[in-house]
Amino acid sequence: MNKLQLLLSVLLSLFLIFMGVQKFLGPNPVFSYLAETTGFELFEPGIRILTGIMEMIAALLLLWPAMRKCGGLLAAAVIGGALVFHLSPFLGINAPVAFAPDGSYIKSPMLFFMAIGSFIVSLAIISLGRKNIK
Repeated sequence: MNKLQLLLSVLLSLFLIFMGVQKFLGPNPVFSYLAETTGFELFEPGIRILTGIMEMIAALLLLWPAMRKCGGLLAAAVIGGALVFHLSPFLGINAPVAFAPDGSYIKSPMLFFMAIGSFIVSLAIISLGRKNIK
């Protein structure tokens, strides 16, 4: 087993669990904002919860050695979807990260940069998994 792949898998797994748990704790600023800007009410709570479930499944698969590559692929798909929305006119790079007391949104590019970093890590896990097969 590749120690680098294991380390990256554990780190990405922890990140996905951290991000996924937040999706189950109630309204999320990103998904609320997407529901408002697109008019597609299913973003909050339907797609929010589905995203959290997929993040948790990816985290578990990353920790299971035989399924690590599948976990990396699922993580890349979920995070890739987040990046697509960040680069769309619906969300943008400066995404809502919190609700302000007045009901508006506090925005920051933090989520976008976290998505880029975790996407690169998921691609590295997939790539390291391919090298282990050969």
